[in-house]
Amino acid sequence: MSVGEDHGEARARLARRIAGEITLSGDPGATLRKWRTDFDVSQTELADRMGVSSSVVSDYESGRRESPGIGLVSRVVEGLLDIDEARGGSRIRQFARVVSAGFESDIVRDIREYPAAIPTERVYEALDATEIAPGERDTVNGHTVINSIEAITSLSSEEFYRLYGQSTDRALVFTGVTRGESPLVALRVVTPTPNAVILHGLDEEALWDHAAALARVDGFSLAVSTADLEPALEELRSL
Repeated sequence: MSVGEDHGEARARLARRIAGEITLSGDPGATLRKWRTDFDVSQTELADRMGVSSSVVSDYESGRRESPGIGLVSRVVEGLLDIDEARGGSRIRQFARVVSAGFESDIVRDIREYPAAIPTERVYEALDATEIAPGERDTVNGHTVINSIEAITSLSSEEFYRLYGQSTDRALVFTGVTRGESPLVALRVVTPTPNAVILHGLDEEALWDHAAALARVDGFSLAVSTADLEPALEELRSL
């Protein structure tokens, strides 16, 4: 299958995913808004692509209009995907990588292999992360961005290992973290350990007391970040 066909298949699968979620949602307006913001598209930009006024998009998202029919949902989905393709198709490629790794996108936000090893500090800079404990290795070959709660509650130890993608020499970024205890304990059942772990959503003061000690025992670099996630992910995707 050619690269173009791979992209087309990924786009079609993502289109079905978005349309299904909006159509079956108990609050379709909120789900529409979730996908629009996930694609980093403004109401005005989406409305322009659809050929409607921005108030139409706003009214559906706020619930001021009745639930959108399948025709409008289809136009919304095509509009979002067309905008993404015009920007280079990063969201479609991201979805394809996650699916090819065997995960749902509500568990793995992004998974990427780098062309060459890069210093871990470059990942930390992209995420505006603060290192808590240094690791035994100072480079990474890729990253995986993970919904902490979904991963811990849904994945078996074998599935958890697949978060490493093609190489364990990578950074695992756990999102939605409150203390850091759960992901760090979960990592203890998976060997080998990653080169770096970034806990997103908390600062050093909120970090679990034993986190740094556990990272030192297992030999990985540990950092925390409270950066706005989407711009940080865009920075990571450019590495």
